[in-house]
Amino acid sequence: MPTHKILFAASEAHPLIKTGGLGDVAGSLPIALQAQRQEVCIIMPAYHDLIIRAGKLTRIHPMLAGFHANLPKGMRLLEGTLPNSKIKLWLVDAPAYFDRPGNPYLNPQGTDWPDNAQRFALFARVVAAVAMNKAGLAWQPDIVHCNDWQCGLIPALLSLETARPATVFTVHNLAYQGLFPAETFAALNLPASLWGVDSLEFYGQVSFIKGGLAHADMISTVSPTYAQEIRTPAYGCGLEGLLNHRAERLTGILNGADYTHWDPQHDPLIPHHYNAQSPHNKADNKAALQTRVGLPVAADIPVFAIISRLVEQKGIDLLLGSLPELLRHHKVQFIMLGNGEPRFEKAFSALADQYPTQVATKIGFNEELAHLIESGADSFVMPSFFEPCGLNQIYSLRYGTVPIVRRTGGLADTVVDATPEALTNHTATGIVFNEATPPALLTAFERALALYQQPARWQQMVVTGMKQDFSWKHSAKQYLALYQRAVAWKEKDVQM
Repeated sequence: MPTHKILFAASEAHPLIKTGGLGDVAGSLPIALQAQRQEVCIIMPAYHDLIIRAGKLTRIHPMLAGFHANLPKGMRLLEGTLPNSKIKLWLVDAPAYFDRPGNPYLNPQGTDWPDNAQRFALFARVVAAVAMNKAGLAWQPDIVHCNDWQCGLIPALLSLETARPATVFTVHNLAYQGLFPAETFAALNLPASLWGVDSLEFYGQVSFIKGGLAHADMISTVSPTYAQEIRTPAYGCGLEGLLNHRAERLTGILNGADYTHWDPQHDPLIPHHYNAQSPHNKADNKAALQTRVGLPVAADIPVFAIISRLVEQKGIDLLLGSLPELLRHHKVQFIMLGNGEPRFEKAFSALADQYPTQVATKIGFNEELAHLIESGADSFVMPSFFEPCGLNQIYSLRYGTVPIVRRTGGLADTVVDATPEALTNHTATGIVFNEATPPALLTAFERALALYQQPARWQQMVVTGMKQDFSWKHSAKQYLALYQRAVAWKEKDVQM
């Protein structure tokens, strides 16, 4: 495989800043690509909290030739290194746009920053300048890999350039589109050629994500099943027509797991280590988890758990609709770690009050507790209405925590249902259900409980799951093939 110069553009990356799965991908995939002998640089906005975590930074005063008219005075690039790696990091330092506390996208009241269009249009312009070697860096990539709506304008802007790099646009969640009023287009001083149904216009609005979908040389999503789902009205969010039109350029590549951070054999955040060859220490973590969350310590009571944003997408309604029945009729424990919509937070808190010896609710997020839950729970629940990829089910497999998932997106691609045939041939790794209803989830719980009462079969499922390999090494090779296709498409388009 040839060596490429890759500019990886993202609005977040772990461990610098993270709000969801994009942060995990942007913090792991570039490292995996570098291990495949690729030259990778990451470019991100210079958020307030990110600069604090980034360590030593060098200040660069770029020329930005040909782009300066649309950039604020005093803007500069900062150069550093992605922590725990040798990946070069460039930060777009425009304090009026990015030097703000907290979430990259939301204000302290939890609503979108009102100038998000201006913020990420600026970011796109700077990335385009770097990509065209007009930022004074004496470096031009072969490929620009853009992620989600915050980077959607980058392929659109680069489509107007000659001698440009190839572009790849990855959709991590199509439901978040970067939609703004039509007048925003003029306010951003974007080229007039980018307005229209074949570009940024979306039912009278400006759609940042459409810029990537319409103009990138290749489009990817974070699982093969999700790549097919978003071509349907049920999951396409109004963009299924465009995605079907560009289906030849659309592919799905499953996200990888960072096993340097999520591995029960070496995890520094759990009290007892174990692996697939010696999984018995998991029982000690279960006792530690029950103690930590204030539930009775009992080895024979199955512990179900969820770590999630409490939003409708994650199937929280299904969970709350099935849990009371489960708790009334079965001797089980349930642990929830997460936050989100107030109605869901209140409902879980009410369940914990009603069933104090069976339910533990922890509002918020705690990294150490998340690892303890993965290592101590018997089963992890992900009843999502849709799930582009999902990572917790992959972590759960490695930790021997049997996942219960709905058959959608990456959940369908990573969990093998415990059918009689799969149990017999030792390929089963979890419980998969189809219908997005509380009764269907309750039936899945009951299937899990029936298997839990058969220790040999349950243990076989645990071990089979722990032996699965969803490392970034496999996914990185698929991205390299995707880059080759992007280069080929770019060259073909240039010749047309």
